[in-house]
Amino acid sequence: MVPEILLHQSADAIGLWERTEDEFGEPDRQPPFWAFAWAGGQALARYLLDHPAVAVGRRVLDLGSGSGLTAIAAAVTGAVAVLASELDPIAIAAIGLNAALNDVSIASTGDVLDTDGGDAEVVLAADIWYERRLSARALGLLRRAQARGATVLVGDVGRAFLPREHMRELAAYEIPVVAELEDAAMKRTLIMTLS
Repeated sequence: MVPEILLHQSADAIGLWERTEDEFGEPDRQPPFWAFAWAGGQALARYLLDHPAVAVGRRVLDLGSGSGLTAIAAAVTGAVAVLASELDPIAIAAIGLNAALNDVSIASTGDVLDTDGGDAEVVLAADIWYERRLSARALGLLRRAQARGATVLVGDVGRAFLPREHMRELAAYEIPVVAELEDAAMKRTLIMTLS
């Protein structure tokens, strides 16, 4: 959905997932979310590229950045600064590699979910609604960011812990996905903001 952006990705979704579990053997180790262009990230990146006024000249925070796809889209559209927040140190390395591949500058940081997003004027959150506690923390940050005037954009396929009742839809895309990970070849993916 975003051919304008290049990413280093895994060609073997399930194999990488299994190897990551086997090689690290750490029960709390994050799966390799950074190795795939997830549907919510693809849709949110497409939305940013199609609506560049959202990020141009603004400071952007990308929560759960994964591969850095949405952060890169914000940078490509003219964001003055982009900060990618990610819990997994391997993902932070992937974000750096993917930013370099696209000739953009992306700063990275760890967990910011207990903040209000700092000086970010736009806060992005794609594909982070897969765990109850993470979802509650992310919604808290999004609410605090919105309360101080930031634009909040969410991209998601409707995962179990997406707080849909707190959001309104802005756009929808049919996104091609890795069937082994999503149990389908296409996913209807929404772009939303807090209501």
